[in-house]
Amino acid sequence: MSLAVFLAVLAAAAMHASWNAMVKVHLDRFLSVTVLTMGMALMALLAVPFVEFPRAEVWPWILASTLFHMGYKLCLIGAYRAGDLAQTYPLARGTAPLLAAIGGIFVVSEVPGPLSIIGIVLLCAGTLVMSFRGGGHLEKLNLHAVGYALATSVFIASYTLSDGSGARLAASASSYAVYLFLADGIWSLILCLLVRGPQSLPAMARNWKAGVITGGLSGTAYWIVMWAMTKAPIAAVASLRESSILFAMLISVFALGEKMTVWRSAAALGIVAGVVALRLG
Repeated sequence: MSLAVFLAVLAAAAMHASWNAMVKVHLDRFLSVTVLTMGMALMALLAVPFVEFPRAEVWPWILASTLFHMGYKLCLIGAYRAGDLAQTYPLARGTAPLLAAIGGIFVVSEVPGPLSIIGIVLLCAGTLVMSFRGGGHLEKLNLHAVGYALATSVFIASYTLSDGSGARLAASASSYAVYLFLADGIWSLILCLLVRGPQSLPAMARNWKAGVITGGLSGTAYWIVMWAMTKAPIAAVASLRESSILFAMLISVFALGEKMTVWRSAAALGIVAGVVALRLG
């Protein structure tokens, strides 16, 4: 992984942590994510005149990724209902890169080198420690919540591999990203109407500004990731992206005044060690 790609993915991770910290609209999390997705679609719509329309062979990847994103969101809804999302979501994020690394061997024939494998494992371990011991307790997890978290990780790994493959096949990562965000926005709106009904529209419309801001950050961050996956191994990029957990911890400590515990410090060291290993690998 070149230095430029490495720094770009770290910047994307910081953006990812930032928009997560900014999602504080007066809506529940499902509607907040829908507003964010619609914000991404709006930004993509503005970019349509500047990118190439995807060729026919690219659309199966876009449509597959749209379905994977929908499955991801539905599993998140289940995780909200089943248990403490502060733990189940990081569990999903922490295991997804491992699944992406395994899937990458079969889908795109990418076998990580020894240092990259060490980096992926360290990043995943640090993420899991951060979620389980950074503020909560492992014993509170229930099997139902764990099931949803692991299902979420499968969908994350699936759309990661799909987007990496599609972006490589497209004329450019920008072309793929723009039409993916548009397709995801349309399907998210359909999903919202099916789950919450038309009465959810006025509530989301009142928070359109938050959607534009967070959607812009989220879209930019994920566009960088898709571009990076055209330049470096998918598993390495997917793992490095999870350093967003470290940036989220720094925001919580220095901006929100939360306590820096021993477990948080250990998790941070693990993530940093994983980042260094991925750079050297």
